[in-house]
Amino acid sequence: MDWVFFFTNPALFIFVLIVSFVVVRIGAIAFQLTGLEWSLAKFQALSCFTSTGFTTKEAELITGDPRRRRIASVLIVLGHAGLVTLIATFANTLNPRMISGTIETTFWRFVLALANLALLVAAIYVIYRLFTNTKFARKLTNVLRKRIIKKDIIKSVSVEELVVATAGYGVSRIKIREKHPLLDKKLSESDLRKDDITVLAIIRGHKTMPNPRANAKILPGDELICFGKLGGIRKKFA
Repeated sequence: MDWVFFFTNPALFIFVLIVSFVVVRIGAIAFQLTGLEWSLAKFQALSCFTSTGFTTKEAELITGDPRRRRIASVLIVLGHAGLVTLIATFANTLNPRMISGTIETTFWRFVLALANLALLVAAIYVIYRLFTNTKFARKLTNVLRKRIIKKDIIKSVSVEELVVATAGYGVSRIKIREKHPLLDKKLSESDLRKDDITVLAIIRGHKTMPNPRANAKILPGDELICFGKLGGIRKKFA
């Protein structure tokens, strides 16, 4: 009896499953680099890859940014390809055959199918536990993020979108970098109000200043928690 296909088919299924997890993680990192909050970025990447969709509010975050639309399109295409491959390899795994022809004994075919199924279930459990392990997931994310940034595949922005409201409004966290036009300016001099952007708080180191006064200065390293039109915030601080 030839056992080649007993190992080959499950191996292909496991390989595609691992690649799928990695692709979703890369998609989440890509979304985060465009300004999405991390938990939302992970959910969006998984939604696109599995084509399960998302709510209208969250759809505005994707459709309103051309880079995110491209990321979502790639994830959707790869997700469909991965699903078809997983189904095909799963079906082949439960239908073991010899290179020279089908296994003649029905009993052995049944035994091999059960063995393959048990192997797949065990592999799915191990892979899921591995990729949901906080330490492993954090290390993998950091490695992938560094490579994406190093290759300049996606440029990181200084805006992180935290909360989505209606009609394109939401709350964002903005990191003020060096040489930013708003540096050393008072809030009253920033003209943010003219762009329909309200500063809810200024985070400076470990100190948070809620409802900052109009004469509060914006210093290097400050983080602004702002409410306004998300598209307008992106344009103002990107």
